[in-house]
This record gives sequence, structure tokens and C-alpha cells, in this order.
Amino acid sequence: MASLPGTLIGILIQTLSIYTVILLVRVLLSWFPNLDWSNPVLSSVSAITDPYLNAFRGLIPPLGGLDLSAIVAFLALQLLQTLLESSRGYFYPVIY
Repeated sequence: MASLPGTLIGILIQTLSIYTVILLVRVLLSWFPNLDWSNPVLSSVSAITDPYLNAFRGLIPPLGGLDLSAIVAFLALQLLQTLLESSRGYFYPVIY
């Protein structure tokens, strides 16, 4: 039987995976400048991802018109997922 902390970490890992996909969609959509961001779906994606991206935009200025903050944001999410995945093993008993 799985422990409660291990289950919660698993849920958090899955949530971060879904957020990574939403973030990828947001970054890919930013390549299309003629999109109507007042569309409810697009504005929802923007509202979900922009606060996270803005945290990294404050740290890394755009270089030559390229916004590199998304790369650092993806790396931070991947690092967090990896740390959670490795700590998840501490909550499951090992049977020999």
C-alpha cells in the first residue's frame, strides 16, 4: 500500500507534467503574432502560464528579441520534477 506522502508527491509530479505541456503550448503559440489572445481558451492558457514565465523574465532580459526565459522555466520545472521523483522513493517501502 502506498503511503500518503508518496501519493501526494505522485499527484504533484503529474500536475507538473500537465503544466509543462500547457507551458509548451503557450510558448509555441507565441510564435504566431496574429492570434487573438482575447479568445477564452488562449487567454486562459496565458493567465495560467504568464505569472510563472514573468518570474523568469525578470531574471533574464531578452537577447536580440529572443525571450530565453522559457528555456530556464522549462529547466526549473524539469529539475523540480526530477527532485520530486527521486524523493518519492523514500516513501515507498523496499521489499527484498
